[in-house]
Amino acid sequence: MIQSKQIKQVIERLVLSRPMTLLPALALLAMPLVDAQPPTKGLTKGASVEGITEYRLDNGLRVLLFPDAASAKITVNITYLVGAKHGNYGETGMAHLLEHLLFKSTAKRASIAQELSDRGAAYNATTSADRTHFYETLNATDENLRWAIEMEADRMLNSTVAKKDLDSEMTVVRNEMEKGENNPMEVLARRTEATSYQWHSYSKSVIGVRSDIENVPIERLQAFYHKYYQPDNAVLVIAGKFDETKTLALTAGAFGAIPRPERKLDKVWTTEPTQDGERMVKVSRLGELQALMAVYHIPAGSHADFEALRVLSFILTDQPSGILYKALVDSKKVADVGGSPQRLAEPGLLVFGCILDKNQSLEEVRTNLFAILDDAGSNPFDKAAVDRAKANMAKNLDLAMTNTQSIALQLTEWASIGDWRMLFVSRDRLQAVTPEDVQRVARMYLKPANRTVGMFIPSAKPDRAEIPAAPDVAAVVANYKGRDVMAAGEVFDSSPQNVDSRTKRVTLPNGMKLVMLPKKNRGQSVLAQFQIRAGDEKGMGDQQAAMLLASQMLLSGTGSKSRQQIKDEMDRLKCGISPNSDPNIAMGLTVTATSSSLAGALRLAVESMRDAAFPDQEFENLKRMFVTGMGAAKDQPQALAPMQLAKSLSPYSKGDPRYLPSLEEMIEMLKAVKAEEVRSFHKSYFGATSDSTLTVVGDFEPTEVEALARQLLSEWKAPTGYTRLANPYVKMEAKTANVNTPDKANAMFVAGMNLPISSEDSAYPAMLIANHIFGDPSNGRLFNRLRKKEGWSYGAQSDLSAGDQDNGGSLKIQAIVAPENLVKLEKAVKEELTKMSSEGFTAEEVEKAKAAWLESRKTNRTRDASLLGMLSRNAYLGRTMNWQAERERKVAALTVQEVNAAIRKYIDPNLLTIVKAGDLKKAAIEP
Repeated sequence: MIQSKQIKQVIERLVLSRPMTLLPALALLAMPLVDAQPPTKGLTKGASVEGITEYRLDNGLRVLLFPDAASAKITVNITYLVGAKHGNYGETGMAHLLEHLLFKSTAKRASIAQELSDRGAAYNATTSADRTHFYETLNATDENLRWAIEMEADRMLNSTVAKKDLDSEMTVVRNEMEKGENNPMEVLARRTEATSYQWHSYSKSVIGVRSDIENVPIERLQAFYHKYYQPDNAVLVIAGKFDETKTLALTAGAFGAIPRPERKLDKVWTTEPTQDGERMVKVSRLGELQALMAVYHIPAGSHADFEALRVLSFILTDQPSGILYKALVDSKKVADVGGSPQRLAEPGLLVFGCILDKNQSLEEVRTNLFAILDDAGSNPFDKAAVDRAKANMAKNLDLAMTNTQSIALQLTEWASIGDWRMLFVSRDRLQAVTPEDVQRVARMYLKPANRTVGMFIPSAKPDRAEIPAAPDVAAVVANYKGRDVMAAGEVFDSSPQNVDSRTKRVTLPNGMKLVMLPKKNRGQSVLAQFQIRAGDEKGMGDQQAAMLLASQMLLSGTGSKSRQQIKDEMDRLKCGISPNSDPNIAMGLTVTATSSSLAGALRLAVESMRDAAFPDQEFENLKRMFVTGMGAAKDQPQALAPMQLAKSLSPYSKGDPRYLPSLEEMIEMLKAVKAEEVRSFHKSYFGATSDSTLTVVGDFEPTEVEALARQLLSEWKAPTGYTRLANPYVKMEAKTANVNTPDKANAMFVAGMNLPISSEDSAYPAMLIANHIFGDPSNGRLFNRLRKKEGWSYGAQSDLSAGDQDNGGSLKIQAIVAPENLVKLEKAVKEELTKMSSEGFTAEEVEKAKAAWLESRKTNRTRDASLLGMLSRNAYLGRTMNWQAERERKVAALTVQEVNAAIRKYIDPNLLTIVKAGDLKKAAIEP
């Protein structure tokens, strides 16, 4: 639940291929409000920009309303302007501890987390350097909105922050800390960031120092809560479908009764001194990779230079056009390179990172990297490169603006750097960036004396970078009006019956199924997905590596376009295209677009699939990235344990396409595969069959899409037919495996068994509810025992799978735990599984689970991405949405007797296979 800083995210992206997002926050700056008649007593209306309107309560609470009548959901998001930087010595990690404890109880609520779960809410909280926020997304009803507003007001004023809760949650937070300590790249990131700051509190990690979080007196934590979690230090965002007048009245009623605190919050007055020489830090731990990081001090995220720094980092690290990417990745000196600036309330860091395998030269890379960075400000930047960067970033914001809930959460970050309107100021500043601006900021900030890699180097002539102070954000945004409000969508009935009635299904001349669900969306957004199915068991054989690379390289170049030209065209169209694949020989692309860009995006996607060229250089780069990334997982318990469990439950042998290779086997397969084999795979298996689908959901004209699909796809057929891979139930005897990963602070426990169940079985609805009660990740029996009661695991859950066309199902259990608690946790899991199979559940448990599960299904159908998946799967299986409706009717009618009978039929604790991965010496387990 920690939202860590950008320096960590660079390393995570490089090693784990995670997307990078913006971070942090600042103490709130005063903002003059627009004179207006208060719509509700105690409320004053403030600024209004592009559909978002601010109000202020007399007690200081800021309220942002972002109505979207077409949404079926509401998001309530409250941000407290307190984060890691506010924890003094002895109090580090306090904001993160409270992030956990504020899901516990208040004077009148026994468990906030329980109430959220009972309402089927999607909820979470995150902590960063400058802020903490809590949010919940629920179905848009007056009752849900009232409950969420009243709950947040209650949580602000009346959270118990009790010693018993601190004691039970302490080991969970420690478990979370140890999880981060498992990753040597994350440790390097933390150490590098801490070294770059000598005085400022940004040097403190969000999770805090172990001694602080383990020894904090409850009275100290309660004082921290009462000091910072107050209305004058908070911003409340309500987004989605709601009545504004009623919502303002509800907000004023719930929060207006909270008095403005008499205490005065201290301003963070420490300014990091100008750095006067290069610094270095080295971390030595077990691992499979080398890493190099370079960070530079830069201005606050609200400073006018910040957007030029974003463009600079994009030009340097973008793939494949980036200067560093071409110099280091294309030349095979590193496996990957990345970089991004931190958007903080006060001066932050510009981060660059490289990942290398053991055989690559760290010193050579360091020399080359610093030569490029040191010289970046000496020569003018190409206008085309600057325009490409701006187009990419502008596209991402335009796509985000189509989702009200996404913007509601993003406003957290902008409010935390001074004012939510900086979202729009930043957008406008980005549009104005010139090549001269980029060269200027490179020359100003990319100086050796301003860099931290870890070593101090004396200099006779220090060349220091003076970092401007954070500007007065109120002055920056004063009288800012913004652009036109984005077009809203329709109020969409997401019931299965309405979805079916609005869905048009067509069979194209090549046999491919076209499924279209037109609906008016905010920002005219559209999602489309191609699923290509071809091949059979004999032909696919052991081609896992060729299939993986062929699927992932579809956007690497065609006969007429390079990878860069494809990326530029996506930016021009303001669309996104990404590969998708699954083990059942389904490959293709997913498209994110708007109604105006859909035709161009579909043309580009089809060209990328039909005419993929698989250039040698791109092939080598991608293969090296996969091999390096998999090598990094060779000592990671979170990767090794699930892979070992999957192999233990699989009956298939090498040479079968369903065979699950080990990490070492997959690395060797990738090393051995040739580009020509990937081209041959594409030529043999890419093409439409009667089992292939194109599904489109969103704001489009069906007749136009159908005509375009016929034009683009009618003649495209797979050279081979398609025979699906059967997945029947195979009984596997119980096994136990211990995987030793020395020097890892965290361990992974997984367990599972095969089940003879399909989604068509009469007992399938009962098993869905049984799994929800047993393994729900926020309120299941496992979670309540292992996290809430024992405090051993940060997260524990179970997952049920069932075959759609065969009876090859499974139940899998997982939990993250400290190695010394592995044996105790295993015993507890066995006890809970035996208790479930022998005693079953109570009627109350079943009724609550049914209500929560049914509510979550309604929420899922309000998301276009979920609808896309359902309709695509239905088309392949020959179903309609009536299948989902019938399943929900069966769940609603379930009795406790039916649920317990299903458990007795399918769950046999004696068949449970268990895998434990971690530092077995710490766990006192024989390898």
